[in-house]
Amino acid sequence: MFIRIIIIFLTMLSNSIAEEISGIPKVVDGDTIHINNYKFRLEGIDAPEMKQQCKKESFKISFLVGFTFYKDYSCGRVSKEKLITKINTSEIKCISSSKDRYKRYIATCFKGKTNLNQWMVRNGFAIAYKRYSKKYVPDEVFAKENKLGLWQGKFMEPEKWRKLN
Repeated sequence: MFIRIIIIFLTMLSNSIAEEISGIPKVVDGDTIHINNYKFRLEGIDAPEMKQQCKKESFKISFLVGFTFYKDYSCGRVSKEKLITKINTSEIKCISSSKDRYKRYIATCFKGKTNLNQWMVRNGFAIAYKRYSKKYVPDEVFAKENKLGLWQGKFMEPEKWRKLN
């Protein structure tokens, strides 16, 4: 019984130890990257899915009755491309403390001193994933107030879009 308790304790301890992995990533989408054989889900953020469409303002009629026309765009692809451009084939560092149900490491990733998770939300290419963390809510508020990225138009929250598609 004592050995079983030690094994359980060591298993719990190994699941909570932060791992740091560095390398040049392959960007899968706006909140998922791979470094070598490691798969990372950017912690505390949720980016549009690759097939997700959003709407952005195409033109506005302000005279008398304000009316705005919107056009669809591939916001999931834009999110991915913005992360690729920001990383720009540089080595990044990801610090992970857990895994999700898909066996991806949940991580905060950095390019130099720049927190990429925060950068994605603050520039409107992802939203704060409030169900799991409130850490990036101020960055989301900043993006929304300044109409950056997704906040320039209309979009469905990625989690809701996934459920419907």
